[in-house]
Amino acid sequence: MSDAVSALDGASYEGYVRVTEQGLRGMITLRGDLSSAKLKAVVAKLTGVKPPAVTGCSFSGAYGVAWMSPDELLILCPYDAAEAGVTQLSKALKGQHFLAANVSDARAVFRIEGAGTREVLAKLAPVDMSRNAFQPGQLRRTRIAQAPAAFWMTEDGAAEVICFRSQAEYVFELFKRAAMPGAEARVF
Repeated sequence: MSDAVSALDGASYEGYVRVTEQGLRGMITLRGDLSSAKLKAVVAKLTGVKPPAVTGCSFSGAYGVAWMSPDELLILCPYDAAEAGVTQLSKALKGQHFLAANVSDARAVFRIEGAGTREVLAKLAPVDMSRNAFQPGQLRRTRIAQAPAAFWMTEDGAAEVICFRSQAEYVFELFKRAAMPGAEARVF
């Protein structure tokens, strides 16, 4: 068996913001009745955080839960914990209608850091990135140019973006161009 590698092997770019591919990250898609008390309890036990409200995300250390749709959560965890997480969810939710799948190897994660983080995202995604409209703890499932993606602010001035692994190089190149020195928005 070969060793797992991330989409871009930790590639980074330093422009007026720093863009870094984050390496391997465990990700579990969980579909089911998000109003189920049992599902909420199982997710909280696995991750240490309560499932978030609509368009939200919650984190505690290496674990997190992101709302992806009315019947879907994305559970983030250490890469090596994803398979065990799927097993734990499957055992605990047996008898309920649900789907738990390890999607770690199908995704890539980027971190954008710096004062211009909101601007770089606003150039590429049809999302109001103003501080009043988008804050840490909120998630947007949208697109980066033509690539489906989801992102959230980890703090003001830093965001994480998830896209399909097959589009990682395209998304990284978009971020590099949007973050090039001299590409900052000019106010006239």
